[in-house]
Amino acid sequence: MADGNVAEDEVVRICQELIRIDTSNPGDNSGPGERAAAEYVAGLLDEVGLEARIYESHPGRASVIARIEGTDPGRDALLLHGHLDVVPARAEDWTRDPFGGEIADGCVWGRGAVDMKDMDAMMLAVVRRRLREGRRPSRDVVLAFLADEEAGGKWGAQWLVQEHAGLFEGCTEAVGEVGGFSLTVPGDKRMYLIETAEKGIAWMQLTAGGTAGHGSMVHPDNAVTALAGAVARLGEHRFPVQMTKTVRAFLERACMAYGVEFDPAEPEKCLAEIGPLARMIGATLRHTLNPTRLDAGYKTNVIPQTATAQVDGRFLPGYEEEFFTVVDELIGPDIKREFVYHDQALEVEYEGALVAAMERSLISEDPGALPVPYCLSGGTDAKHFAKLGMRCYGFAPLRLPPELDFSGMFHGIDERVPVDGLRFGVRVLDQFLDHA
Repeated sequence: MADGNVAEDEVVRICQELIRIDTSNPGDNSGPGERAAAEYVAGLLDEVGLEARIYESHPGRASVIARIEGTDPGRDALLLHGHLDVVPARAEDWTRDPFGGEIADGCVWGRGAVDMKDMDAMMLAVVRRRLREGRRPSRDVVLAFLADEEAGGKWGAQWLVQEHAGLFEGCTEAVGEVGGFSLTVPGDKRMYLIETAEKGIAWMQLTAGGTAGHGSMVHPDNAVTALAGAVARLGEHRFPVQMTKTVRAFLERACMAYGVEFDPAEPEKCLAEIGPLARMIGATLRHTLNPTRLDAGYKTNVIPQTATAQVDGRFLPGYEEEFFTVVDELIGPDIKREFVYHDQALEVEYEGALVAAMERSLISEDPGALPVPYCLSGGTDAKHFAKLGMRCYGFAPLRLPPELDFSGMFHGIDERVPVDGLRFGVRVLDQFLDHA
């Protein structure tokens, strides 16, 4: 059997085995951690002669780093990164065991199948194949399999960047998750969305103060009432459309692919054409605010002294200051605002040799490929690596069947990835490393 076929078989097995290692991350260090998965990954790399080191930032919170030396020491290095943790899953909600890694209906099922143990498996299968064959890339490639991405990266990418920045010496570009997947368009074509931008993150806690008292009395100074008003104003506010360079480029190309006229005055018109993905793309046209938690009091007839709420805010690249000005106007002067988590928005140009390598590798495996830049409505570990000056992209290539609601797989029930998509990704990533 040709080694390429071995790698394509291996990616499926590795994805299954990674899913079977429970790395659920509830965000408070109460989960199993990533240590078992890190040891598994390090073992796979050690088997093919690549020295891999495990870095543990907190008991059980483990990341794996390895460096492949390139043939041209004069070139800058490339970072390929993935995360090992997953969001929790309740087995009773799923059709199949979320940690079973089963193959059914042509897919590998389980938590992490698309977020993002599929990409971890593709990276491992490609690297193992290349090292077995003695094929080194022209530039150094740093591999990072990271802890804690699902809770902001405190114990993973953030910690490594702050405490072990030397591991990434020479890396000027980084490639990670949530990009390179296909969206079927008319004419037997597929747009492949390459992430060149991410919205910023503002998870905020709001606190209202008042005077405690008996629930039976007239009480105008009520913390719950004050907080509820602020939360309602945030939740009901709709920011205006603001098209960044990346979002405009995506919409123009999407309209062209669907044969729809692009109207810059009403850019949301073409969203109806792209199906379920419209949820993700639509969120990149404007800032968003979504209240997610409320907490106050301990007894029905006791007016509490304080009330708190948490809000998930996401802001567009280049508009952070404006976003917070509006937030503070909406909550008013009497509500205290603090960050639960806050990180920057990102945007890089869709150009250069690395982008050309992505496009070339996709078109080689799918002549109907139409690569396009897009902005991610969420966030990834790229935010931390950008602080080291890296240009960051999302490129985890998958050719998907048109009926699969791919964006719905992220953190969703019955998460799954097509087996053929994994095999496709291995072929594309292998060629990408030849040209990157």
